[in-house]
Amino acid sequence: MTSGQSASVIFSILCLVLAVSALGGRRIPLNFAIKSALAWAAIIGIVYILVANRVAIVNGFGAVEHWASLGKQQTDGKTIRIAQSDDGHYYARVTINGVSRSMLIDSGATTIALSEATANAAGVVFDKSGDPVQLETANGIVDAWRAKIKQLDIDGLRTKDIMAVVSPNFGEMDVIGMNFLSRLRSWRVENGALVLEPMETGGTTDTDSDLT
Repeated sequence: MTSGQSASVIFSILCLVLAVSALGGRRIPLNFAIKSALAWAAIIGIVYILVANRVAIVNGFGAVEHWASLGKQQTDGKTIRIAQSDDGHYYARVTINGVSRSMLIDSGATTIALSEATANAAGVVFDKSGDPVQLETANGIVDAWRAKIKQLDIDGLRTKDIMAVVSPNFGEMDVIGMNFLSRLRSWRVENGALVLEPMETGGTTDTDSDLT
């Protein structure tokens, strides 16, 4: 227990003692005093939990806010518009082999990059026994392993058999890179939104790897 947590516990105990003392001084019935003391104990317990977990709670609200911003992804015919997130980036709601994920769209990334957790959840096979590729990231150079995604889907805009790299060093971040964007007819930022337009392939929105 940290010194801050110890101080919070002591403060809570003092508050409880004061509350019980106040109730005793008023010469109220014992049953009522016990119920009141328990109620105060519950209130103090809740306050202590909130204070002790304030960082996690703030992060949780941040995650909710982030997911709310992802709701601004819209499909207009075959065109997808993704609103800019509060952090200035663009995040797409994606399914990888049927598994839903939020992915950062980064035109500065050469290829799709998956966290090890996402790769395992989506059944994306990668072999750590092979030689890794070294990638330069914001956190320095990391080892990653090549893999292939059977199908990646953004609101009906699909691509199949696309290469990716997987690494535990990516943390929880999954990234869509240029090897996906280059399969589109066009992509651009328009009025603050990222616009993705697929190739026309016989009336479908599949962006197969042999398209140019």
